[in-house]
Amino acid sequence: MSAADDSLDRETGSAISLSKLRGSILARVSRSFYLSIRLLPKKLRDPVALGYLLARASDTIADTTELPLDLRMENLRLLVRGIQGEALGDAIVGLSASVTPLQKNNAERALIESLQSCLDWLGQSEVPDREEVRAVLEQINRGQVLDLERFRNPKQIAALEKSAELDEYTYLVAGSAGEFWTRLCFRHLPKFSARSEGDMLGMGKRYGMGLQLINILREPERFQPIYRKWREKAERGIEAGLEYANAIRNRRVRVATALPGLIGARTLALLRNAGATALHRRIKVPRKEVRAIGASLVFGFGGRSQIDSLYRELSR
Repeated sequence: MSAADDSLDRETGSAISLSKLRGSILARVSRSFYLSIRLLPKKLRDPVALGYLLARASDTIADTTELPLDLRMENLRLLVRGIQGEALGDAIVGLSASVTPLQKNNAERALIESLQSCLDWLGQSEVPDREEVRAVLEQINRGQVLDLERFRNPKQIAALEKSAELDEYTYLVAGSAGEFWTRLCFRHLPKFSARSEGDMLGMGKRYGMGLQLINILREPERFQPIYRKWREKAERGIEAGLEYANAIRNRRVRVATALPGLIGARTLALLRNAGATALHRRIKVPRKEVRAIGASLVFGFGGRSQIDSLYRELSR
């Protein structure tokens, strides 16, 4: 255990160690994205991992439908205040204790148990990284609150009034994460990209929005008559993401960045090939295939031509 881990444990008593947060808990809740995080240089790995854990924890709280909507909103807003640095005493520990038993998924149960440790980790992070994590979580959490307000009853289908509302949601919960990734990389990696920061921010935003659209398309009961239009928009987002990846000079970061897009491309192909049946079942890339895509990228050293070739193959 590192000195930082020891410090966290001393300060929070029974707190979960940083090594466990970075390791088993992250691996269990992040599925394919864990592969991308592990490929990153260490100076990028921690803020990305921490941002992901906090976003996933707040999403889990928002999705705990065993609780009344008003209580879910109250818990989510309490966590948001903690993320933004407000001193809350033992309130987060109490939140964890009340919400943890309601989690059916063991990985999400462990994550909710570790909420205070995640906030302690955030508090000990370097100031620039901490402020970046807080900024992106402010956007993501706003999107989660909007989702709860717009879809108040998860058992009823509710349509958005305008396509701009879906754009707003996908930007807040995922496009902002593409911008977060970009800002971190430009700050931590010299000569990160062959393209300008402005170009990369735009592509990163579209990439994140495209990935989130794929998640929505995999839950078609909430997404009916304009399915094809948004599937094509998701495809354009994935194309922007792979253009973004190919502009990256660091091979490890290029591989980490391209992997979600290639998995997304394969998911979209499965959705297309499923035809109308995609509206009645959940489409998912098997874990074995996810690992095979990751292995192909790693063994090919993240070559640009290889990424393009994999994209064409997985898009069939």
